[in-house]
Amino acid sequence: MKTGILYGISVGTGDPELITVKGLRLLQQSPVIAFPAGVNGKLGMAQQIIAPWLQPEQEQLPLTFPYVRDMSVLTQAWIAAAEAVWQYLQNGKDVAFACEGDISFYSTFTYLAQTLQALHPELKVELVPGVTSPMAAASVLGCPLTIRQEKLAILPAIYTIAELATVLDWADVVVLMKVSSVYPKVWKLLQQRGLLPNSSIVVRATLPDMITYKNLSDRQNLELPYFSILIVQITNRNN
Repeated sequence: MKTGILYGISVGTGDPELITVKGLRLLQQSPVIAFPAGVNGKLGMAQQIIAPWLQPEQEQLPLTFPYVRDMSVLTQAWIAAAEAVWQYLQNGKDVAFACEGDISFYSTFTYLAQTLQALHPELKVELVPGVTSPMAAASVLGCPLTIRQEKLAILPAIYTIAELATVLDWADVVVLMKVSSVYPKVWKLLQQRGLLPNSSIVVRATLPDMITYKNLSDRQNLELPYFSILIVQITNRNN
């Protein structure tokens, strides 16, 4: 029996209409739809995004990926998820994995696909690109992310807060992902650099409950959820 194809489908940042035409076609023609399971009984973000597009006959496969940094725990989760997906692939069924944002941009899918391909080298994997959170955040703020020769740095803030000061020395635009847990430290550094007026935060970009904060000068004590992104415009674009 021919092995099924594993599709990694980018579904955008929240608005269901941000999925590409190709992504939607593959999503709707796949018999099995996988996605990261939500936590605390809530629907996962990718699951919420694709809900309007799914057909009743499609089987949904939530996969558990713990939000921890322990590599042994993560590795076991990737193996368990790979085994669950393989049960369908080995029987000739295509599986579409719905990924929030873009499939190649800090995506859990990368680890799932790598684990599966290590166990089953014959597996065919196809990736469909999509809208990332920095692009979505810039669009809702109504400003270009970069212009002319500006240098862009994108950092997962929770892991690279110690490097931020150095990055602010050479970048023209800085995007901080996962900023919520380190926001007080980030705010103080931006204050020291005089960059708070040029900084903005977008919470849950393109979702109905989206919130934006422009000019963070008086926003020191914000309590931000996980899906928050901070954009710092360092250079003066009026020059």
